[in-house]
Amino acid sequence: MNDRFLLSLLLLLTLGAARLDAQTDAVVPDRFTLKIAVMGPGDELYFWWGHIALIIEDHSTGTSRFYDYGIFSFENEHFYTNFAFGRLLYSCGASPAEQSFRTYIATNRDITLYTLDLSPATEEAVRRFAENNILPENRDYYYHHFKDNCATRIRDIIDLATEGQFKARFGDAPGRYTLRQHVRRHTWFSPFMDWALNFLMGQDIDTPITVWQEMFLPSEIGLRISDFSYTDDTGVERPLVSSVEVLNRAQNRPVVLDVPRRQWPYELVVGILLATMLVCFDRIIAKRPLLGRRLLALTQSAMGLFFGLMGSILFFMTFFTNHDYTWHNSNVLFINPLLLAAVPLGIIVATNKRVMKRWLAEQFLQALWTYVLFGGLLSMLIKLSPNFYQQNQVTQALVLPCALVLSYIPSWARSLVAIRK
Repeated sequence: MNDRFLLSLLLLLTLGAARLDAQTDAVVPDRFTLKIAVMGPGDELYFWWGHIALIIEDHSTGTSRFYDYGIFSFENEHFYTNFAFGRLLYSCGASPAEQSFRTYIATNRDITLYTLDLSPATEEAVRRFAENNILPENRDYYYHHFKDNCATRIRDIIDLATEGQFKARFGDAPGRYTLRQHVRRHTWFSPFMDWALNFLMGQDIDTPITVWQEMFLPSEIGLRISDFSYTDDTGVERPLVSSVEVLNRAQNRPVVLDVPRRQWPYELVVGILLATMLVCFDRIIAKRPLLGRRLLALTQSAMGLFFGLMGSILFFMTFFTNHDYTWHNSNVLFINPLLLAAVPLGIIVATNKRVMKRWLAEQFLQALWTYVLFGGLLSMLIKLSPNFYQQNQVTQALVLPCALVLSYIPSWARSLVAIRK
């Protein structure tokens, strides 16, 4: 926070110095053109939400610089450990713009350029600020997905260049969606990742946000600057963006939804289908005891493995990391490491020949799924309080039908009867 304050102060001082130069020298030559480049989603997960950069064209040298605030490397020392614990060290840097654009075009990504209408003095101040950002002592920062990323850094530069008018316009304006809904507008096309990310994100991202906060997304910045006007230092109101150029259009890439879709009904259908399958396995026990028992037991082992692993990841991220968007997550009430116990218990039921050992394992399984059922119902009940509201209906809809069936089916008793016969 102190680094960002100092950098902001530097830009304000630079703006003041540039304007003083303008008053002293009468005219500041219009040497630069500043643009905001908004790139659409890419193939890798971390590119699904797009990217943004500041472009500064220098007419005196014929060069164009691409200032990027989203640089990271898997080769960094302890990268994976730091990532796991939420210590995401990112950097900012500059590269030739044409080279960067070729890379984005080659990877089939949208590129839209917004040319900014700023005074020459302000353009020079922004350039100095950007150059100062990429110095070795300033370039590194700890990334936050929603509060400090490539987009928020560009957003803040725009605000400083307009002397706070950008935030004054959007800082308190109510946003369209919550952070979760914005995330899911970009993940809808991948059912597993959509469910997994939604499962891991806690209740803190389900509160109303402002337009300013929505601009953690590059596309939201493009949307807002397009029709934003500000008052310059001469008292004249002028549009921030003088022209918009589409440099590239991606082909055959999933669109970003304008409105987040309601996913829980689909998950409920899947949950009911899985529950129906479990009931069918239970019915098979009456006619083919060994087959039915193994199908039912091994399915429970598979479910325990999947939900237990997801619950373990959630438990770790919630209580032991700096990923604050996973904190205060009511999913941990019913999906947590305890579900891993279903793996060995299901295997015992499916393979062990000792009736009493199978009986005990089945009782433990039934108790485990009963716990999941009541934990899930509790996660629904606490939503009555605004302090505990979380948009986790997709997880509840998928898990609770199965938990209801497995907590109700007295399959252990049926298995005993079938074996004794």
